[in-house]
Amino acid sequence: MDHSRAPVLEALAAFHREGQLPFTPPGHKQGRGADPRVREVLGDAVFHSDVLAISGLDDRTSGHGVLEHAQELMADAVHAEQTFFSTCGSSLSVKSAMLAVAGPGEELVIARDAHKSVVSGLILSGVRPIWVEPRWDPDRHLAHPPPAEAFAARLDEHPEARGALVTSPTPYGGTADLVAIAAVCHERGRPLIVDEAWGAHLPFHPGLPTWAMDAGADVCVTSVHKMGAGLEQGSVFHQQGDLVHPTELKAREDLLGTTSPSVLIYAGLDGWRRQMVEHGRDLLQNALDLAERVRDEISGIPGFVVQGRDEFTGPGRAHDLDPLPVVIDIAELGTTGYWAADWLREHHRINLHLADHRRISAQLTFADDEDTVAPLLTALRDLRKHVESTTDGAGGGGPARVAVPSPEELRLELVRPPREAFFGDAEQVPAAEAVGRICAEMLTPYPPGIPAVLPGERINASVIEYLRTGVDAGMLIPDAADPTVKSIRVHIEP
Repeated sequence: MDHSRAPVLEALAAFHREGQLPFTPPGHKQGRGADPRVREVLGDAVFHSDVLAISGLDDRTSGHGVLEHAQELMADAVHAEQTFFSTCGSSLSVKSAMLAVAGPGEELVIARDAHKSVVSGLILSGVRPIWVEPRWDPDRHLAHPPPAEAFAARLDEHPEARGALVTSPTPYGGTADLVAIAAVCHERGRPLIVDEAWGAHLPFHPGLPTWAMDAGADVCVTSVHKMGAGLEQGSVFHQQGDLVHPTELKAREDLLGTTSPSVLIYAGLDGWRRQMVEHGRDLLQNALDLAERVRDEISGIPGFVVQGRDEFTGPGRAHDLDPLPVVIDIAELGTTGYWAADWLREHHRINLHLADHRRISAQLTFADDEDTVAPLLTALRDLRKHVESTTDGAGGGGPARVAVPSPEELRLELVRPPREAFFGDAEQVPAAEAVGRICAEMLTPYPPGIPAVLPGERINASVIEYLRTGVDAGMLIPDAADPTVKSIRVHIEP
């Protein structure tokens, strides 16, 4: 295939060149109706290229096959058989994949460190989860993807399960042994879905962890806006093999997706694929070299412990590691990642990718260079100086304590299907009274967006203490009816 082509971008250029005059949405009509104050901030180019996909980018019957050609090029670039673009993010893509594998009342084996979008898919579809416990690092209080043998055990215990789903990489960069997990699934005639939202770049450099299609996964979901160069909400999902039919996969996407997709997002996906095929290896090599230097520099700052292969991979941990998310353990500073992230934004205008009770993370991509990492390093050194200079030795953030439960305490019992608990009768009760009750909502520290409590799980006191102390320290629980978690929505049992 000719990867110098970018069908969506070429069609947009033709639309402008031909002087097409739309009497269709969008109502701003190439920006002519947009408020000048909005145009001043967004720029005219955004409005000029915000056109309909049908009767705009393509004709009324999509006769030029613009989108189909762009998707074929993407599939070829990443060694997939089929690729579908999504303008609703990987949150929609992963739901489409789940519904293509399992239907209402059927079982799906899922790693419990799944993103909240997976849980949303369970609630909407009625699919019943069979959870696989992640590998838990009890010293660093961090979850890594489950091993292949854990998936094998759950599939053997539940032979009627329709397939399996694993998240890899995690937001911290740890990856699963996808080759082994795919083999376990295929030995049993079951497909593997990989939520690879953080892995858009993986196919384009041999020094990065093995990507899902090369590992043998049947469906893979990727957020190009995360580690690629697409616009926000730009996602793709890829398919190969005969265990998931592409027609069914596309039908599920049609069921969930918008009928008004953003051509701007399509164009970002199309242009990024061309960029990666032509220049991706060199761009990513530069990023890897930069990340190595940044990691070394940060490791030299007292109190900053950069997490690498020694900390995140090996027996009982992740299978491999993407080094571009630079994860820094700051427990030695005596404060939380929440406070540190807020301080860096307020005092240095540095916005971090992730913050938790003891870590911060700076996500590097091929778009970073010396001009972006220099302010980051300056800010981190200043953070250290600020912490040293304060009387409490914690930067003024105070020695906040987040009561992180043990792995055993985190393993809540699922006593109702998530859909039943979420849509059933519920009431809001004080947190103390929620102990022993069945949760009717998701309670999700965000980021990274992995629910601590799911609808249908029985709440225990340790998890409530974790969330309450976490909120007091700066943790965000945005999906809770009460984000302070002073009260919790619980299922009313008949």
